[in-house]
Amino acid sequence: MIRKGIILLITILGASFGTFFLPFFWNFLGQTKNQLLNNSFVNGSIGAIIFFLFSLFFAGLIERILKTIDNYLSKISLKIILSITISMGLGLLVGGLISTPFFLLKIPILDSALPIIIMVSTSYIGFRVGLTHREEFFKMFNKKEEKQTGEILERKIDENYHKFKILDTSTIIDGRIHDIVKTGFLEGIILVPNFVLLELQYIADSADSLKRVRGRRGLDILNALQKEDDIALKMYERDFENIKEVDTKLLKLAKMLDGIVVTNDYNLNKVAEFQNVPILNVNELANAVKPVVIPGETMEVIVIKDGSEREQGVAYLDDGTMIVVEDGKHFMNEKIQVLVTSVLQTAAGRMIFARPNHTHRRIPDVKKKE
Repeated sequence: MIRKGIILLITILGASFGTFFLPFFWNFLGQTKNQLLNNSFVNGSIGAIIFFLFSLFFAGLIERILKTIDNYLSKISLKIILSITISMGLGLLVGGLISTPFFLLKIPILDSALPIIIMVSTSYIGFRVGLTHREEFFKMFNKKEEKQTGEILERKIDENYHKFKILDTSTIIDGRIHDIVKTGFLEGIILVPNFVLLELQYIADSADSLKRVRGRRGLDILNALQKEDDIALKMYERDFENIKEVDTKLLKLAKMLDGIVVTNDYNLNKVAEFQNVPILNVNELANAVKPVVIPGETMEVIVIKDGSEREQGVAYLDDGTMIVVEDGKHFMNEKIQVLVTSVLQTAAGRMIFARPNHTHRRIPDVKKKE
């Protein structure tokens, strides 16, 4: 559709050029009085045909350039655009005022080239001023009353801020993202790409009952996020037709929008790290907010199953952390007090090793040799 519009505009532009410039060409060839050639309809038609043929070759290039500009502008805030536009306009106005005397001198170069140089220079200065001093510029037009207790501190958006948080399929199915977003720890816009939604739908329609349940759970989580009034959730409609893998599309989109991919996929995390794409890992967040346990601390646990080694028992905290209890086999399904001996942190999570407190330790009877 965009390509057809570009071709149409170029064709109309060619008709205008033909109507205006071809009479000079016929005059050069001595065909001024030839009414069959030198008339508005013929001139416009010739110009339109010539530009139409050129548009067939250059429409694709122009379309790619327009998409690049569109992607770039989508990442720039309206405040920056307004600040730069107004500053450049003021720069051109100042340049025009400075150049007016040179237009009146009627001296070659001074009355033509020099005014252009002055106006280009002042507009560039306006561009730089609008870009670097946009915050001060808008404070001039938006003065607010400060509290008597002190000045209002404003948080400035810097290069570490990423507006878009892009959800991948595993995070949506996991479900914890709903609670995380509701707490307000994720700033900006929660973005769900269309290709992720299609993958969720494919999983929800799977013949495998387990996959089908996971896919439907993901769709329910998205609907729950959308119903939250205080959550900025948006869909990204575009797709990357030349890329098949969803993970690769996510990384491409994150680079294009300068966003962060939210995931709990370990492999995607590593690939993104290699490609310098920012990642927020839900599993890492869960491990980070778990209570800190240090050796020597005591806690109450319920041993629920045997461990992998002899005499070991296994218990779990409320957050799912595994506790391996030495001699815990003797306290199966009992609530006991254990003493933490060591803590092991792995990529899969945290594992705690403990032994029963001295008040619970049982020393097996040993028959004395006679």
